[in-house]
Parts: sequence; structure tokens; C-alpha cells
Amino acid sequence: MPGLKYLAGYSESVTGRVLQLLKEGRLGSVLAAKYPSAHEVRTDRALYDFTVRMKNEFLRKSQPLSKVSYDYRISAIDNALGMHSFVSRIQGTKLKSKHEIRVAGVFKDGPLAFLKMIVAHELAHLKEKEHNKAFYQLCEFMEPDYHQLEFDTRLYLTHLEATGLPLSRPADPEPAPAT
Repeated sequence: MPGLKYLAGYSESVTGRVLQLLKEGRLGSVLAAKYPSAHEVRTDRALYDFTVRMKNEFLRKSQPLSKVSYDYRISAIDNALGMHSFVSRIQGTKLKSKHEIRVAGVFKDGPLAFLKMIVAHELAHLKEKEHNKAFYQLCEFMEPDYHQLEFDTRLYLTHLEATGLPLSRPADPEPAPAT
């Protein structure tokens, strides 16, 4: 039985319920019922387009993004779901800056809501560098269910650690045979 490292700081009643679901082998099915399908944002290009659309909807006046990609080197185990990097360089007399967002590769097969929460979190870093009250208000502005989704993402990571399997979702019905 794995530990609940993703749920450190939550109450005993919450962690006890999660342990019970794990023991019964039902945590994945509970999450799959709430998030029945994986997203279709499969490539780095699709992730870039998804992120830019979200940025343009909520943070039009913020700096442009240089790169957005999935990164399998990011370890969700180390509490990183995604990363935002900012690099400034002086080239001649000009100051050039680059903003990059990388999303942990484990979320390539996850629910769209989790991806949206992670992207909102990383986009919020364009305006607020620290995880302060203004930062979380901006996250909630972009994704009103931000805190619930963050919790559910922690449950998802707990499920992945316990089983090594993505959420099991109902199979698509078999297509009718051609006549």
C-alpha cells in the first residue's frame, strides 16, 4: 500500500477515506466516473495551441510564450505538475525574454480538467511569480474549480502510484460489422 505523499497536510478524515478507496481498489473508478474521458491534446503543438487559447482568453496583455511542451523528465513525485521558465538575455542593445511552459508527461493521458488546471497554474506565473493569494486568485479566475481540481489531481497521482495504470474508462462500443 503506497503512502499518501500527494495528500500531506490534508485531514485524517480525508486521508482515511482515500486509504479506504485504495484498499478497496476503487480510487481509479471513482475518478473515472468523475472524469470519464482523456483529453485529445496529444502533441506538443496541440498543447501549445491549447495553452495560447487559454492565455489569450484570460491574460491577453501578458508576455508571449516561446514554447509549450510535454516533458517526461518532470517528476510529479517531486511535486511538479508543470514548470514555467523565464529567461532574459541581452542581445546587443535589446533585452530578449523567453517564457516556456512544460507539463509533466504523465498528464498527456489524463483528463482535460487536470490539464486545464495545470496550464492555468503555469500561466498564472506569467503575472505572479510566487504562490501567494494573488496567484491563487488568478488561478481561480482562469479555472473556477481550481482547488477541487488540484485535489483531484493529487488523487489521480496517488492512483497512478498505487496501480501504475491510467484511469480505466468504459470501453467504446464495438462498431457494427460491415454488411
